[in-house]
Amino acid sequence: MKVAIITRHAISNYGSLLQAYALQEIIERLGHSVEIIDYIRTEERKKNITRTLVTQKKKWNSNAYLRIFYLLIQTPEYVLMGNLFDKFRHKYLHLTANQFSSYDELKLNCPVADIYCTGSDQVWGNVANSTIDYSYYLAFVPDNKPKFTYAASFGKSEFNESSISEVKKYLLKYINISVREDSASQLISNIGLSKPEVVLDPTLLLNQNEWYKFIDRDVPGKYILLYQLHSNPNMDEYAKRAAKLKGCDLIRVTPLLHRIIKGGKPVYCPSIERFLAYFKNAECIITDSFHGTAFSINFNRTFIEILPNNNTQTRNIDILKMTGLEDRILQSFDDFSLLDESINYEFVNDVIENMRLKSIKYLEKVFTEIKQ
Repeated sequence: MKVAIITRHAISNYGSLLQAYALQEIIERLGHSVEIIDYIRTEERKKNITRTLVTQKKKWNSNAYLRIFYLLIQTPEYVLMGNLFDKFRHKYLHLTANQFSSYDELKLNCPVADIYCTGSDQVWGNVANSTIDYSYYLAFVPDNKPKFTYAASFGKSEFNESSISEVKKYLLKYINISVREDSASQLISNIGLSKPEVVLDPTLLLNQNEWYKFIDRDVPGKYILLYQLHSNPNMDEYAKRAAKLKGCDLIRVTPLLHRIIKGGKPVYCPSIERFLAYFKNAECIITDSFHGTAFSINFNRTFIEILPNNNTQTRNIDILKMTGLEDRILQSFDDFSLLDESINYEFVNDVIENMRLKSIKYLEKVFTEIKQ
């Protein structure tokens, strides 16, 4: 069958791209063809994203001069980053020939497929303009076409009351639903629907050896890797002190140009191959990223989790609970004991492998039911 997947593939973020690739890869291994619907909302395009972001930043949106300054400084950075990730996406993803900017465009020219999938990442959360986009609920797909989800995420732990009836309406149109976090499963149960199955993030469907095949060369030397998505001066300082205590270099991998002055040796927008290599060879990884955590676990690395100070931390907590690694969450920026505390990866790997088998069986079941 031909499977069309809609997911958050077009964010300039390594995790977003790699989760899309991994789901594409696994479904193709099951014998189907895959296209990723190349849907990029107008306000999320690389030339427009800074105008969208500045409205969410109280400091920079407080007057016209600060807004103009923010746009002048940040727009070239986001365009450059967008251009680099465009290359990555076209190299690894099987994108639809048409690119779409809105729900109306999708509805008018719905990609042709036998079955449609809402893929992983925060597809059911608020988009850049702080609204829910029902394109990610496949609302544009005709009702007579089968639809399912794989590891969808809300990125939050509660609904706005105003959106519940609409969300529920579209969830009922799926023939099968799976989610990425237990909190998402509970959220759906709380609005009166059957509790969906929890499956692995797609990046964890590929084991470490399968990801290692991407790596062209190892990163030499001893270093601590900092992979940080959210601005946090305490995290910056903690990473520098940790590297000094361990006698290691501090390497900061970032797709954001302005972060290269935050401390550590900056590695700006490395290729996918180099990005994975930095995770593979790190002495320790310090991260606030869900996918940074997922790759740390998959590659059996020592890591320290610093939870982001926003409502997206639920996804980080859920993967740590699943693997029994809640103790990797940093409780104090004066505590460096986790640098030398080993992780029982024998237990963790058993958990991941069992979940991997369960997750692939879920996909096999979906396709078997549709064929019948």
